[in-house]
Amino acid sequence: MKSESNISPKILSIQWGAMNIEGVGKGRDFKLWPGGGRPWDWGETGTQHSPGIQIADIEELIEHGSRLIFLTKGFNLRLQIRGDTLDYLNRKGIEVVVQETRQGVKLYNDSVSKGKQAGGLFHSTC
Repeated sequence: MKSESNISPKILSIQWGAMNIEGVGKGRDFKLWPGGGRPWDWGETGTQHSPGIQIADIEELIEHGSRLIFLTKGFNLRLQIRGDTLDYLNRKGIEVVVQETRQGVKLYNDSVSKGKQAGGLFHSTC
């Protein structure tokens, strides 16, 4: 989903395997950015729990204007993040928050409420 707004959508609810995103809908895992978001299909980039989130997974967030990116590792912290992904974000000058998913959702929603150009990858299971 793409919107004319540059406000990041809030995450209305999250539980194991299910999320509800303001203006985007319901699903399992999501990519969110200023103005919209969509379901996150790991198969598009071949992402797996290990080695984890890749540069290809976050490029769309940057293209849509995310200046603060939340990378969530799941409820049981099984999803890893590749070192080159974090290096790439650092080189681009983008602030990154890595968290367990429920805590990441809380921090993301707080940032959105403050008007920050937030984006993120949200994994709602392990």
